[in-house]
Amino acid sequence: MARKPWSFKEDRRLMELARSSISLEEAAKQLGRTPDAVKRMALRLGLSLRSKGNKKG
Repeated sequence: MARKPWSFKEDRRLMELARSSISLEEAAKQLGRTPDAVKRMALRLGLSLRSKGNKKG
C-alpha cells in the first residue's frame, strides 16, 4: 500500500491529539491512518502517544 504524505493540517491535529492524552489507536482512527503511521509521525514530531495496552492508573 502506498504511503499518503502527511499534510501540515494533519501534523497540527496529531499535536492536538497528543496533548489531549488520546490513545495511539484512537488518534489513528480520527486521522484515518494506521497506528504504525501515527506512531512514526509522532516520533518524528517528538510527540508521545500511549497505546491502549499501556494504560496508566
